[in-house]
Amino acid sequence: MPAKKKTKAYAAVGVNIDLADRMKGGLKESLKSASRPEVLGAVGGFGGLFDLSKSKYKEPVLVSSIDGVGTKLKLAFQSGKHKSVGLDIVNHCIDDISVIGAEPLFFLDYLGLGKLEPKVFKQLLAGISEACASANCALIGGETAQLPDMYSEGEYDIAGVIVGVAEKKKMLSGSTIRPGDVVIGLPSSGLHTNGYTLARKVIFDQAKLTLKDKVPGTRQTVEKALMAPHTNYAPLLQPLLAEFNKGRSSKFRKDNAVFGIAHITGGGFTGNIPRILPEKVDVEIDTTTWEPLPIFKLIGEKGGIDFDEMYEVFNMGIGMTLVVDGKQADDVLAFCHAAGCKAVKVGQAVKGTGKVSLKR
Repeated sequence: MPAKKKTKAYAAVGVNIDLADRMKGGLKESLKSASRPEVLGAVGGFGGLFDLSKSKYKEPVLVSSIDGVGTKLKLAFQSGKHKSVGLDIVNHCIDDISVIGAEPLFFLDYLGLGKLEPKVFKQLLAGISEACASANCALIGGETAQLPDMYSEGEYDIAGVIVGVAEKKKMLSGSTIRPGDVVIGLPSSGLHTNGYTLARKVIFDQAKLTLKDKVPGTRQTVEKALMAPHTNYAPLLQPLLAEFNKGRSSKFRKDNAVFGIAHITGGGFTGNIPRILPEKVDVEIDTTTWEPLPIFKLIGEKGGIDFDEMYEVFNMGIGMTLVVDGKQADDVLAFCHAAGCKAVKVGQAVKGTGKVSLKR
């Protein structure tokens, strides 16, 4: 009778290097779609390599961002569905650099967990790869850390870093926004990756709903509404900026129509739009111009949360705002509609002090 194979000491305390190596060994095939010609070297090196020598940009500026998914992860643990988390971490990062007009180049992820579960790992990787491929962004590397003493059973944390590139003279800052410009809102898929601590408290503890219950007034389950992946706006924004911003520099309004873009994340409208406003310009948002998604109505009503706080914490159904030339606002809207995006006019720029007001 063959001798029983002895468990390695490191594996016995929760860190399985052999399993990690097997999981990483299967990455090459799944990452083929999430690559670009500029990527050099093989997956698994000490550093990811990206060749910028043949860049089309005259004055390339690298643009980077880092983020996590927050307590939306709790829903992944609860539901056992993790692919959407992979989509979230990439799309959120891509959207953050898209507001500057940057093209995403490559992405790296960090996954820290108590125990490496192949099923969870594969779902996360599938989401990350899919999101990268849809944005022509290379998944160039990552780190998976097994930390059995740091996380509760079945839990993990994930973070992502993105690097993109923008033409120096074409970068958007909002500095040319002026009174009379129009604010266009791009619809969100749901909460995206913000406000989940409050949302979970209201829905599960106060309203006593479960993931399988329907959102009142809809056929959509609470799980589907809350787990909807963060929208990736880059496939729309890149061709839109190419079409409407043909000016030599974003420092001037001539031959440009889009002057600023704000990603509506944590802080909502009042916390994010001011980040792109000049000191003497305000934005007025007319919240009657669109219908908030049912999940937001559920949270607001069952949680007894007032109007201002709802628009401060959540995106309320608008995940990205564009400040555009009022004379070309209809053309920008038509472009969005032709691309399948149900964009709407949600406000205007007026004289002020760099703030945002909400009209009911």
